[in-house]
Parts: sequence; structure tokens; C-alpha cells
Amino acid sequence: MTGATTPGTGAVPATGDGPPVRVSLLRRAWWATLDWWYAARWQLRSAGPTTADDYRSGAGQPVVVVPGVYETWHFMRPLMDAVHDAGHPVHVLPVLRHNLRPVPESAREVLAYLDEHDLRDVLVLAHSKGGLIGKYAMTLPEGERIDRMVAVSTPFGGSVYARLAPVPHLRAFRAADPVIAALGRDLAVNARITSVWGVFDTLIPGGSELAGATNVRVPVGGHFRILGAQQTRDVVLEATAD
Repeated sequence: MTGATTPGTGAVPATGDGPPVRVSLLRRAWWATLDWWYAARWQLRSAGPTTADDYRSGAGQPVVVVPGVYETWHFMRPLMDAVHDAGHPVHVLPVLRHNLRPVPESAREVLAYLDEHDLRDVLVLAHSKGGLIGKYAMTLPEGERIDRMVAVSTPFGGSVYARLAPVPHLRAFRAADPVIAALGRDLAVNARITSVWGVFDTLIPGGSELAGATNVRVPVGGHFRILGAQQTRDVVLEATAD
């Protein structure tokens, strides 16, 4: 078994040979509707008054946030609020903008930020593509500054929908993409990663299980709204407390 149950959250450890979660078509459609509404709402809220400086205080382990494609760091605010309230300084990288650049390039931007601000023993908190960026950064020599990562809804094994994508930066999520394939073969840092995903993912139907990692499946449907779920917050806070 590659994960541990989170007490009181309903989260369950996930293994590749576990029983599949059966979800009705109607329930999937409803979850997809809620998921896209969540995404639209947080896109609008990114224009609000909250700034990155509001999260920089704290004496705990530094947390660096890496959102997914098309996302700003505001998408991660429910989890950022949780870890900041627990005493952790939280850093975001405006240089990533909407995260459209290739994974290796963005990973080096993350490492450059850690070097510039002399951050060490960092916990990376990532969503979707951000988890690929975080793992790529951890595999590089400079990645020794990263202690571990919690990745939510990350396509570690790619997505079957990627081959239908109309633009190259989305087709890069194919399982056969050279970057994703290489990351899949590199198991060295997986033990320092917690991968979290829901019982149904709008964009990654195959889930986010990562060999050798701590894999946790939470009883939430959706690719985006899982970021606002209490079960996800509990898993993240447990990782920061370890």
C-alpha cells in the first residue's frame, strides 16, 4: 500500500490494484458542471484585492505554490490559506503567469526563485501541471532545496484527452510525451511526493497515482474543486506537519 488514510477526512489510500470507483454518468455530469463553475469563479476572483505579500509571513517550513495550466496562483488560495494559517510562509511565482511554457523551462524558473530567495527545505504545493513542474525540479541537481511535494490532480501518467487538444501546450499531457514519459521512468524522488486526487477527475480520468509515492484518493469529484475540499486541506496539513 502506498498511502496512509487521513484520520477523519474520508480520504483513502490508493493502490493500482484497488477496486475502481464506480460513478454514474449523471453524477459525473453534475460534478463536471460544479468543477467548471469553480474554475470560472476563481478566475474572476484572481482580480480581487488579495496579494502574494499577504502570504509571505510565518516561521514554519516555506511553501512554494505551483498552479496548473491557465491558472494563476489564486486558484490555490484555499490551500494557501490553510498552510499560512498553520504558520507557513507561502510563496508564489508571478513569472509563471498562466503556466503555458514547457515543464522543463518552468521547473528552472521555480529553482531560480528558490535560489534568489535562498529558500531551503521547501514544500512544493502544486496543482495539475504544477505537479509535473515540481517533480521535474526535484530531479535536477538544484532540486536539493526541495524537501517534498504535495501534488493535487497531477497527470503523472498523462491524460487520454490530451491527444484531442487543439494546442501544443495541452497535447503535451499525452502519456507518450517525452517529458511525461521520462518523469514516469524516474522514480528517485517519488517517495518524497504525496499525490492527491478525487474519485472522478474531469480532465484526468485515469487518476494521478504515482508509483512509490504516498497516494491519497479523496471522496471529491472534479479537477479544480478538489482544491477547495476539506479532505484535501487535511492531507496537505498532514504533509506540512510531518
